[in-house]
Amino acid sequence: MTTVLEFDLNNGVRIPVIGLGVFQTPPAETTAAVETALKVGYRHIDTAAAYLNEREVGEGIRRSGLPREAIFVETKIWVTDYGSKQTLHGFEKAIAKLGLEQLDLLILHQPAVGAFDRTIAAYKALEKLYADGRVRAIGVSNFTPTWLPRLLDEIEVIPAVNQIELHPYYVQKASQAANAAHGILTQAWSPIGGITSYGGSGGPGKSTLTDPTLRELAAAHGKSPAQLMLRWHIQQGRQVIPKSTNPARIAENFDIFDFELSRDELARIDALDTGKRGGPDQDVPQPQFFDFQIPEA
Repeated sequence: MTTVLEFDLNNGVRIPVIGLGVFQTPPAETTAAVETALKVGYRHIDTAAAYLNEREVGEGIRRSGLPREAIFVETKIWVTDYGSKQTLHGFEKAIAKLGLEQLDLLILHQPAVGAFDRTIAAYKALEKLYADGRVRAIGVSNFTPTWLPRLLDEIEVIPAVNQIELHPYYVQKASQAANAAHGILTQAWSPIGGITSYGGSGGPGKSTLTDPTLRELAAAHGKSPAQLMLRWHIQQGRQVIPKSTNPARIAENFDIFDFELSRDELARIDALDTGKRGGPDQDVPQPQFFDFQIPEA
């Protein structure tokens, strides 16, 4: 069994195959979650300006006692900070809150479909930050096969990652193929399908954690359905950012390097795809996104 602990990004930077996500993690619980994850063995933390917990992520990193270079830190620019000067300022807000001088990965949170010119300007600002050495890699999130080519036509630096909703109930084959065609790493948010059971999410309305197929396959390996799903992602070359504030769950999600899924098992998980997303449709304008302003540092 080959154990892969890092993926190579298209610019040669290496990213851990698994990180801790802090989406919807209350600021009051974020520092402890980050500190716990780093103690367990995680070396990648994914946050965003819109999560309003960058400051607490930075505190968790400092409390870990680990050297800065040992931790891969990723955050995202929100749409209200899109534009050349706005995005550069968004970066300054982020590093001030995190208490860092350099980011390992900075990405755009989603395409601003109703203002795509601002999206392009924002990405070009990321390119400047990359050229200046302020960030080690740049990328995007929630870019569909509709919008990714339109961005690529206007930019110089190919995104290192595209972070998209991806779990057994929403496999996004077309997005995965589009990413792969350009050497872009697919990074899965909601990798164990937590969003599928949210009320009104538009998803299948049931939890992947209770899916009979996933429970059967997990039991065969002496693992939980969550561990099975994370292993499924990593074996297929996707980076994952599961979220939790529960110390036991944080540790469990990281304990995925001592088993391997067969081709048949991977295919059975792939076959669970419903084609139904849990998050918003990024191919249509989301004007409500512009109602949210990112606070100053």
